Amino acid sequence: MFTKNSRYADTPPLASNHFKGTRPRAIAPTPGVIEHLVTPDDRLDRLAAYYYRDPAKWWLILDANPEICFGGDLDMKAYAGELIVIPPDAAWGSR
Repeated sequence: MFTKNSRYADTPPLASNHFKGTRPRAIAPTPGVIEHLVTPDDRLDRLAAYYYRDPAKWWLILDANPEICFGGDLDMKAYAGELIVIPPDAAWGSR
C-alpha cells in the first residue's frame, strides 16, 4: 500500500472489518530548534516552505507539535498567538 520509503511503511493495518486503513504511526519526540509565534495567516505548508524551502514537509512541523491534532486543512488560525517548535530537517545535514 505504501512505498518502502514512506514514513507509513511500518505502520500496522487496522484490525477492522468495516474500515480499511492503517493505525496512527508512532512519532518519536522531536526536539525543536526554532520557536515560531503563530499568526492568524500562518499555514503549515507556508511555514514548511519558509523554514525548509519545501511546502510538502509540513508534516515535520505537525509531528513536532502533537497538540495540533489535525493538519488536514493546514490552517493554523485556532493556534494564533501560540508558540510552536520548528524541528530540524534531516536534509539540513546534507546541504
